[in-house]
Amino acid sequence: MASPNVVELNERNWNEHVGGNSLVVVDFWAPWCGPCRALSPIIDRLADRYAGKVKVGKLNVDENPNLATKYEVMTIPRIMFFKGSDRPVHQEVGLVPEDHLARLIEQFK
Repeated sequence: MASPNVVELNERNWNEHVGGNSLVVVDFWAPWCGPCRALSPIIDRLADRYAGKVKVGKLNVDENPNLATKYEVMTIPRIMFFKGSDRPVHQEVGLVPEDHLARLIEQFK
């Protein structure tokens, strides 16, 4: 079960959540992607760990092709870090270890 601290992002609510001064970590994923499913519990734990400090969201690339195209997402999972803009300040591709993502969150928050 997904964490209640993970925001389900889509093309309708993207601007509401991404681009402000707070750090937003977005997991670009798809349900058919095995590595995405393996990353999901890591994203949930990070969302719980940083609740109230960092926004963590997931964006299904199949349901939101315009955003996937805008951010040139050709490989998933892809985790993008946004702060102060709708352009990512950093991104990671693939199944990334939780401790590495936590260090990046600490660096950018």
